[in-house]
Amino acid sequence: MKATIKTQGHQFTVQEGDILTLNRYQNSKAGDAVEIGEVLLVGDGASARIGTPLVAGASVSARILENKRGEKVDIFKKKRRKHYERRRGHRQELSVIKIESIKA
Repeated sequence: MKATIKTQGHQFTVQEGDILTLNRYQNSKAGDAVEIGEVLLVGDGASARIGTPLVAGASVSARILENKRGEKVDIFKKKRRKHYERRRGHRQELSVIKIESIKA
């Protein structure tokens, strides 16, 4: 069974056993359970239920495998002949989750 979920401003189509990398869930640690209630579509083919905008009573449960930091992104600004250079870096906080079950 597939489900299209909305979490943290992004939409994902998932199945049981899928592993996703998302922005970090606040105040969470590895092993915590996450319940995602914003389900937009549930099912396969002709038996799919489409929400308006959400499917009533549907939810997806997941477990946090780890919290980590993403790759470093370098930001470099320069204006030629003006002695203006700025170098910044950023590493996004991420959560890796595994979809455990889909309740329709």
